[in-house]
Amino acid sequence: MKRVITIGKTYKHFSGKTYKILMIARDSETSKDIVIYEALYGDHIIWARDYDMFNLKVDKERYPSCNQEYRFEQID
Repeated sequence: MKRVITIGKTYKHFSGKTYKILMIARDSETSKDIVIYEALYGDHIIWARDYDMFNLKVDKERYPSCNQEYRFEQID
C-alpha cells in the first residue's frame, strides 16, 4: 500500500531538516506524481521530488545510525 503524503503537513528528513508539503503535481512528460515542498529553514527553497522517491525508506546500510524508517516522516 502506498504511503500517503499529506498537503499542508510538515515532514522531517532523516537529516533533521523540516519541510512543508505545498502540493502534489503531475509531471506532464511521465504522468508521475511529484511532491512540491518548502524548506522550513534558511531561504525557504521550494523543492520537487518524485512521489515514490519521497516515500523511500532510509538505506540502513548506508545510514545505520538513522532512527527514522522513511527518508521523510510526518511530524505534525
